[in-house]
Amino acid sequence: MARNTVLSLAKKVGEGHRVTMVTSYDYTMATLVEESGIDMILVGDSLGMTMLGYEDTIPVTLDDMVHHTRAVTRATHDTFVVGDLPFGTYQGSPEQALSSATRLMKEGCCQAVKLEGGTRVEAQIRAIVNAGIPVVGHIGMTPQSSNAFGGFKVQGKTVEAARRLVDDALAVERAGAFAVVLECVPSELAAYVTERLTSCFTIGIGAGADCDGQVLVCQDLLGMTTGGFKPRFVRNFAQVGQVIRDAYHDYAAAVEDGSFPAAENGFKIDASVMDEIREV
Repeated sequence: MARNTVLSLAKKVGEGHRVTMVTSYDYTMATLVEESGIDMILVGDSLGMTMLGYEDTIPVTLDDMVHHTRAVTRATHDTFVVGDLPFGTYQGSPEQALSSATRLMKEGCCQAVKLEGGTRVEAQIRAIVNAGIPVVGHIGMTPQSSNAFGGFKVQGKTVEAARRLVDDALAVERAGAFAVVLECVPSELAAYVTERLTSCFTIGIGAGADCDGQVLVCQDLLGMTTGGFKPRFVRNFAQVGQVIRDAYHDYAAAVEDGSFPAAENGFKIDASVMDEIREV
């Protein structure tokens, strides 16, 4: 199987199929995604919370993104990998955006970059695309701007906000992005945006079933999160977190009662060697 490309993904959408995308942040998890046949991996700046323990995505650096993106791309041959540009690495100017995107592509070895925002980053997207780097946009509830939004809230619920979101989507498409993530957008509005776009397909997260594709954070999908809170748009397709906790518990118990390691987990030595060692 050949690696997915911008063209193959667009062709899939054009033929009426949906694109599948999950986040991944390390080699082992990316290997499992690759084996599953999922179309795209997003190495999201959500790794700030899932991997680094931050409260939000703001502290994530470009160094962090390069490190984790390179780990993922080492594991993938077919899956299309998108690396996230973190807060503060593209908002300043088109030149800053292009420099950051170029580094993430060269050192992270991904196939595209993602950045948040619509009309306010249209020039940045255009500069990156003009340099030959594929771009995924991200509008609606953009986590890097959560402080401005007053938290993680559904976007586009009023006439003014809905018009602004449509304008953002059109700006992302106009600038040359090949896809755009719609996060926490009312389903009917997301469907309308999807219909309006012609050269840019939509990937929803909390944006209903009518987007051209879907993305979930892998820890949410696998039931690995703790703390009890589960966003409305998340479905746990497994409870891997409980399986891991049970395995750790069983391992600790086996070590404590002496049943691990067992004889089959060790290595043998010739008795004559031990006899000589004991004589010393």
